[in-house]
Amino acid sequence: MTNNISDKRKAKRFNCLVPVDGKEGSLFSSTKTVDISKDGIGFVSSHAIPLNEKIAIELALSPETEPVLVIGQVKWVRKITDSDQFRVGLTFSDIIDGSRDELDSSLSGRFSVRENV
Repeated sequence: MTNNISDKRKAKRFNCLVPVDGKEGSLFSSTKTVDISKDGIGFVSSHAIPLNEKIAIELALSPETEPVLVIGQVKWVRKITDSDQFRVGLTFSDIIDGSRDELDSSLSGRFSVRENV
């Protein structure tokens, strides 16, 4: 039996291929997002980020709206085959400013649904 990550996902994932604006030399420099949902975000990093690491994230989803501020927690990290990069899955453990419904609505209007995981 394969352990398919998509089996654990409760929310629609949206393709979101954008660079992360992280401080130079930090774990998030040279990081790009892969997908996003109202419950979490997936990204590719050149660093293996520790499991359960809590990270404050500001999501600027639209130039017309205020950013959504969330606290994310790293749930899984996998080395990408034949690469020096890591695929990371992070869940939003707390939404500081905004709501999950606002986040879901913004995502639905902006990104395409991710069909293949």
